[in-house]
Amino acid sequence: MAAIVLRGVGDTFTAGYDLTANRRDWDVPYGAPEIDARDGAWDPVRDLQFMGNNVRRFMRIWECPKPVLGEIRGWAIGGATDLALCCDLLYMASDARIGYAPSRIYGTPTTMLWVYRLGLEHAKQFLLTGRAIDADTAFRIGLVSQVLPPGELSAHVEEEAKRFRHIPANQLALNKLLINQAFENMGLRTTQLLGTLFDGATRHTEEAYRWVESFQEKGFREVIRERDQPWQDYGETPDDPA
Repeated sequence: MAAIVLRGVGDTFTAGYDLTANRRDWDVPYGAPEIDARDGAWDPVRDLQFMGNNVRRFMRIWECPKPVLGEIRGWAIGGATDLALCCDLLYMASDARIGYAPSRIYGTPTTMLWVYRLGLEHAKQFLLTGRAIDADTAFRIGLVSQVLPPGELSAHVEEEAKRFRHIPANQLALNKLLINQAFENMGLRTTQLLGTLFDGATRHTEEAYRWVESFQEKGFREVIRERDQPWQDYGETPDDPA
């Protein structure tokens, strides 16, 4: 196989991490002795190891010697964008949306490829607000290579992937490595370290604790609705007037 296609199962790429999971489920040992921690205590090194493992998994796409074509349909939200933006080329269904909603509370992008793929103005536009990006906008700002009707997307992406068989695998690998190292020389790995640390910090503020506690009081869907309603996107996108 000359190239790889990455897609979700069904009509959505992925909605990202499970925010309803118990934070204790995220704990992993890192070699330090376990202690009887007080309620709410946060070990940033333990958190960094866990989230850093996820970043390393995502970056296997970046490091893969073959071109990886990402197929975005439905929604790609939060941690899903860390996965998708590691792909080499992105193709999007015309009715799809992508965005980092945790920018509003409870997260920062760990792979932080947004700024490298979009540049300063658009990275700030969509990361400071967490706004969802529709397919036409994604194409206009250079986030995706092409936008296609949902029914044509998979066949087109597979056909594009097959074209790479006409280029030697070592040629593809060297070209990809050359392009990627330019971004790594611009500080990508350092940015990812900070992004992963800051992601942990944003999940352990007083505001974050209260936000998660409100899941029990109001219900998860209502809390998410309140997060997104002022911005009128994701599940709070107004119906088309037509």
